[in-house]
Amino acid sequence: MLTVWGRRSSMNVQKVMWLIGELNLPHEHIPAGGRFGRLDEPAFLALNPHGRVPVIQDGAVAVWESHAILRYLAARYGRGRFWSDDAAERSQVDRWMDWSQTTLQPAFIDGVFWPYMRTAPARRDAALIERNVRRCGEVFQRVDELLAREPVLAQQEPTLADIPIAANFYRYFELDIQRPKLPHVEAWYARLQQRPAYREHVMVSFEELRARD
Repeated sequence: MLTVWGRRSSMNVQKVMWLIGELNLPHEHIPAGGRFGRLDEPAFLALNPHGRVPVIQDGAVAVWESHAILRYLAARYGRGRFWSDDAAERSQVDRWMDWSQTTLQPAFIDGVFWPYMRTAPARRDAALIERNVRRCGEVFQRVDELLAREPVLAQQEPTLADIPIAANFYRYFELDIQRPKLPHVEAWYARLQQRPAYREHVMVSFEELRARD
């Protein structure tokens, strides 16, 4: 039985749970992190000495870091669906996974989502958030342009290239912010919303993350 540690409102946990749902893997979910705590318990630190989620246990194997978990699950259980055995095809997936961490996450999660959600409205730095919203919009516009010709992203069946990027969509489109027109991204998001695993594991309320006055 696969065991997953983490809280449902964590986007990094959502990436892992989305893939588990797509692969239809039996699993046990143990809430951890945030209001659930447990990250400083010796048993958890034995799995991940950095004390962060997500973490999976698969028999005697423990894996931490969300993208490492995605690669592990796809390699072990995906039968080529999400991560190809071909090195050249796999490199196309890997570059998008890395890009999501080096470019998209700093622009959206660090630059927009957390400043918006973790600060009460009266104390928000509106100018900073506005600048970051514009920067984030430019990043998403780049993805939108690439979707017209990029063979990896937004296929009928997701790959590991899609998961780290599209896991941001629910938050991006639910926040009360200005967004550029993104027809290809929006079409991609609409297709993903038809997938039960995406609806169950990514389209999760993030209200518990909102700062209180």
